[in-house]
Amino acid sequence: FLVEYTAHEDACFHLGNGKTIAAAKLDLSHGHRGLSPVAPATQEVTLRVVEKGRTVPVAVKLHVHGEAGEYLAPIDRHRIPNPAWFEDYAPDYLHRATHYCTYIPGETVIDLPVGSVYIEVSCGFEMKPVRKVVRIGKATRQVRLEIEKVLPWRDKGWVSADTHVHFLSPTTAQMEGAGEGVNVVNLLASQWGELMTNVGDFDGRSTHGTIDTGGDGEHLVRVGTENRQFVLGHISLLGYEGRPIVPMTTGGPGESALGDAVDVLLTEWARQCKAQGGLVVLPHFPNPRAENAAAIVHGDIDAIEMTSWDDLYGGIDPYSLSDWYRYLNCGYMLPAVGGTDKMSAGMAVGTVRTYAKLPDDQPFTYDAWMDAVRTGNTFVTYGPLMEFAVDGRPAGSRLEMSAAGGTVDVTWSVASVTVPMSRIELVVNGEIRECRQVEKDADQGHFSAQLDRSSWLAVRVRGDYPDKSKVIAARPTAASYLRDDYLDKAETIAAHSSPVMVNVADTPFMAAADAMTILEQIEGVLAYIDTVGTRPNDKSYKRMRMVLTGAHRKLHNRMHAEGTFHNHSPVDGHSEH
Repeated sequence: FLVEYTAHEDACFHLGNGKTIAAAKLDLSHGHRGLSPVAPATQEVTLRVVEKGRTVPVAVKLHVHGEAGEYLAPIDRHRIPNPAWFEDYAPDYLHRATHYCTYIPGETVIDLPVGSVYIEVSCGFEMKPVRKVVRIGKATRQVRLEIEKVLPWRDKGWVSADTHVHFLSPTTAQMEGAGEGVNVVNLLASQWGELMTNVGDFDGRSTHGTIDTGGDGEHLVRVGTENRQFVLGHISLLGYEGRPIVPMTTGGPGESALGDAVDVLLTEWARQCKAQGGLVVLPHFPNPRAENAAAIVHGDIDAIEMTSWDDLYGGIDPYSLSDWYRYLNCGYMLPAVGGTDKMSAGMAVGTVRTYAKLPDDQPFTYDAWMDAVRTGNTFVTYGPLMEFAVDGRPAGSRLEMSAAGGTVDVTWSVASVTVPMSRIELVVNGEIRECRQVEKDADQGHFSAQLDRSSWLAVRVRGDYPDKSKVIAARPTAASYLRDDYLDKAETIAAHSSPVMVNVADTPFMAAADAMTILEQIEGVLAYIDTVGTRPNDKSYKRMRMVLTGAHRKLHNRMHAEGTFHNHSPVDGHSEH
């Protein structure tokens, strides 16, 4: 235990066994009956971090502690950060509530003790983290550290992004994004009952961090909105221009105000966002799992989001993947993006993130990033970076084959300076077609896949931290912060590409069981607004029902046209079946 105290010179420590120890008798030379003094942090030091080969400070995530394990914060940062929801939005990060970090713009002033201090500096997935023991003497006034970029994904035109961040100010979001190596931070305004957040930061036009606004042009923040209904679902409306799309929430507690009716659909919010030039993402897919089916069937969704929640070690959730695969199996091309849903200092910006590839020679702007996501050349990652192509065509592409089918060549390269990689898998129509072991830090290769029907192909990377069990054994209390299913996993899904779609003539993309589930999901939404959902005025109710009925009929008619056998509910039975 670390005990921080301030006291009168005659004060005493009172121990549980009834004994007392005079505070004045404690000194740095020795402990006394189990109490060991910790060296005071009174040496003011300037700490500066630069990228190797350069002299300009670079924003980083910083952790410093002393010989007793005491956290040493910069003078202008919290010494005890708060990880609770909507309580502390300074530029801090608490890993599992036990490992304190803060973000600095490359230089800071910090009080350090004389002796050894332990410094950890990191900056995203392309720079190699630095962990160093530094000896502080009485004459030390400055500490300079170098951090090296070892993976060139940004240099090759890849842009990283977090599609889902809450509560930070745009300036703080920009610093945290830079410190995590995230090029685009989407800061989302929303409503929580009677609480409105970040609404004053939304103006429908500004991108923070551009050169025109005094930034470096490499770390951008754009304020959008997350519009929500606790049964129908949530939807992230990114980068749109003009007035905010309201209401931001609907349907009553716990998302909109008490008594609010269900008077707008996700599909309608999506269409308004597109009309205002924005990008539409289904966040923390598929939860809540209801109307996203209708919005996807109507073609109003640009991407689906894999979310880390608070489980840094869990990797990409197989439940999210299984529902995504359902739509891909039915031919709905949906790129994957990554967003954290950060709502406290307990989650770091970009813990899970998107990489999207800009076209060659395309300047990086926020609009260019949105276009890159729409094309589908993306991957989601907790650390490993990848490049992937099918017959030389990147993710998001569509290939055509004759009815005879054929063989495609899948090429890939992967690299990681954070999560050690273990293997790569080729996924075809949701099933693992091939897999192989990979080097933990970098590897490349190819697979061949024989296709006799329309198929989608993607790759996913597995990995994990080999010292996980040692960490838990050394700190048993840490286990309480880890999900049981994580402790049982030998590895997690650490990265996943978006797919390449291959159309084989005369074999439509259609999986009967998946299509039926999508159809039933739309029927469930119709049942909800008919019965349980708070009823709006008749005009709004009929308008919403028509949108949902249209989605149901679109998929239902397609199933008939493509000869897919399916059962009917009593409402949808008809003689043509």
